[in-house]
Amino acid sequence: MRKAAVVLLAALLAAACSDPPRPPAFDDARALADAATAATTSSGSAKFGTDVAVGSVRSKGQGQARFGAGGTAQVMTTDFLGEPMELRAVGGKLYAKVPEGSRDEVGAGKPWIVVAAAGTDPFSQVLGGNLTQLTTQNDPAHTLGEIRTAGTIVAAERGQLNGVPAEHYRVDLDLARLGPDLPAGLPPDAAAGKFPVELWLDDAHRPLQIVLDLSPILPGAEARITTRYSDWGTPVDVQPPPAGEVG
Repeated sequence: MRKAAVVLLAALLAAACSDPPRPPAFDDARALADAATAATTSSGSAKFGTDVAVGSVRSKGQGQARFGAGGTAQVMTTDFLGEPMELRAVGGKLYAKVPEGSRDEVGAGKPWIVVAAAGTDPFSQVLGGNLTQLTTQNDPAHTLGEIRTAGTIVAAERGQLNGVPAEHYRVDLDLARLGPDLPAGLPPDAAAGKFPVELWLDDAHRPLQIVLDLSPILPGAEARITTRYSDWGTPVDVQPPPAGEVG
């Protein structure tokens, strides 16, 4: 009994003398965004997956991206239209692979078309804004820039995400401080109120997951965008389509 008591006392003393858990690295949204942006750029590349649930729209996508001082380039496949569609955002242009049955109508018979939010071609007029916003949300630099401009950290903790050590931050974004650059294609009349963004960072401050919950400013509709990042720093193949295949 005496030996057991000594062992228990020693364990209690060891626990009492052990270092307390480290707090999360950041308590300021600007410092958080700056560090995560720098880590993203220095890592150079990552793979990603995205889930979109906004009103009646449900879609999933996956792809890979290259990050650098010149911006983000990415390729992805999404089921945004109910069937797989490949998108490539490279060199400031967004390319969409047109469904085979529509190529003569919108792509001069070519597999690819350049899509623009303000484009005058039929494909861009119908889908340009949505597809542009979809690829923008995959770029962590975009959300991190919004956090830097209009974010306030309201909670932070250390833990795990899918078994990986992570810092978890909850940030409130103030739409009034964002100006005209509203997230996820929100209309200008939505520029009031706040909504939460959740951000998980790995030990190198690289994003593991970003969740935008727009439901508080879109009453009556689920509005949630989740993007997950993995395989940071691994080689990726991100190229524009061959010029001869673009209509």
